Amino acid sequence: MSNCILCKEELKPEEGELIWRGDDCRVILVNDPDLPGFCRVIWNRHVTEMTDLTYGEREHVMALVFVVEDAVRQVMHPDKINIAALGNMVPHIHWHVIPRFKDDAFFPGSAWSLRAQETPKALLANRKTLAQALPEAIRWAISQMH
Repeated sequence: MSNCILCKEELKPEEGELIWRGDDCRVILVNDPDLPGFCRVIWNRHVTEMTDLTYGEREHVMALVFVVEDAVRQVMHPDKINIAALGNMVPHIHWHVIPRFKDDAFFPGSAWSLRAQETPKALLANRKTLAQALPEAIRWAISQMH
């Protein structure tokens, strides 16, 4: 689909960093200053709903989501991980994997809630430093899947 932002191949630096790309999916480290470590697992081909995928494709994308979740947990040590697939704004299969902390800007609401508080700058800086290790950790974890 030509107007789908997730169908385009190139990422602008402000959008995030491509961590890994396979034949069917890719993993992005989202550039979100309030939520360091926020990742997306994106189906490469334009598909709107999970049930449009074969059973094998569904298993593949979910295995990647779980591998990314585990790597984010190991690197970031969050209080909670949020996994979400909404698609209301961008109807293209993609999963959000978001490390959440009790002091993050939106806690206890969703990552799309109104800001509820300010994260102390030192904690946010530490989390941004931790998130720099995610690309390597995720690539390694994906390499262990097969």
